[in-house]
Amino acid sequence: MTGLRRAAEDYLAMRRALGFKLTTQGRQLMSFVDYCESVGSDRIASDLALQWATTTRSGSTHDGYLARRLMSVRIFARHYQTLDPDSEIPPEDALPHRKCRITPYLYSPGEIAALIDAAAQLTPPLRAATWQTLIGLLAVTGMRKSEACRLDDDHVDLDAATLLILDSKFGKSRRLFLHHSTVTALRDYRRRRDLRFPDPDRGSFFVSTRGTRLDVDNLTRTFAGLLDDAGIAPPGRRRPRMHDLRHGFTVATLVDLYRDGGDIQARLPVLSTWLGHVDPKSTYWYLQAIPELLALAAGRLESTAFGELS
Repeated sequence: MTGLRRAAEDYLAMRRALGFKLTTQGRQLMSFVDYCESVGSDRIASDLALQWATTTRSGSTHDGYLARRLMSVRIFARHYQTLDPDSEIPPEDALPHRKCRITPYLYSPGEIAALIDAAAQLTPPLRAATWQTLIGLLAVTGMRKSEACRLDDDHVDLDAATLLILDSKFGKSRRLFLHHSTVTALRDYRRRRDLRFPDPDRGSFFVSTRGTRLDVDNLTRTFAGLLDDAGIAPPGRRRPRMHDLRHGFTVATLVDLYRDGGDIQARLPVLSTWLGHVDPKSTYWYLQAIPELLALAAGRLESTAFGELS
C-alpha cells in the first residue's frame, strides 16, 4: 500500500468518525489515488489533480461537476501536505466552481395523491402498502428518503405521535412530531407489516417483500415507474425525483409561514432544525430558488418599507 493510499484511507476514517458521510467525496478521493498510482506517483501534484478531475468515465464537461471533483482532492491535499511537504494543493481557481443546485420539482397535492394511487397497484399487497406509506410520510414530514429507509421500528412512537431520526446527514439527530392522520396511516402500515412479518427482531420500520430493510439505492427505479403510472412527466424539464417530495414540504411550509404574517426570520431556524440542515443557509436557499417564495418575500419587504415610511 502506498503512503498516499494509506493517508487517504486514514483521512476518510477520521472525517467519518466526526460524522461526515463522505459517500461521493470518498469515492472520488480513492479514484484519484488510483489515478496517481496508475502513473507511478505517491504525491499530489496540481497537474495530476487537474488531469484526473477533467477526465471522467462519463465524459462529462459540466463545470460544476468537474470543480467538485477537484475540490475533493483540494480538501484532502491540505491535510496531506502536512505529511508530505513536497505535495501540492491544487489552486482554488483552477476550475470554475459556481455552485449549481437543481431546481426542485414541486408536486401538487393532486400529483402526490396520484403517486399514492399508483403505488396501490404494486404487488404484492405489502409492497403497495410500503410505497403508499413511504410516499405519504416523505410528503408530510420532509424526511430524506435515506432517513426513512434507516428508520427503526422502535424509533416510531405512535402513542406519543413522534419519530426519531438518528445520526442522519452530518451526524445530526432530531425528533419529528406527527399529525394524527399520519399516526393513523403509520399504525395501519405497522399492523399490515406485522401480519406478514411478525418477527420482533426485524428492526426496520419499512420493509421489503422479503422482510428486510429497504435499500435506498433501489428506490429510484420503482419511483420512476410510479411517475409514469401517475402521468407525471413535465414537458421540457428533467424527470422529477423522489427527493423533490422533501422540497415540496419545505416550500409549502415556508409559504404558510409567509402567509400567516408571522416572524419568518425567527421561524426559519426552527424549520432548519426540523429538516436536519446543518446550516440555515440551506433553508434560506429556497427563498431565492422558488419564484413564489421570492414574490412573498418581496411583498413582505415592500409592506414593511411602506409601513416605516407612513
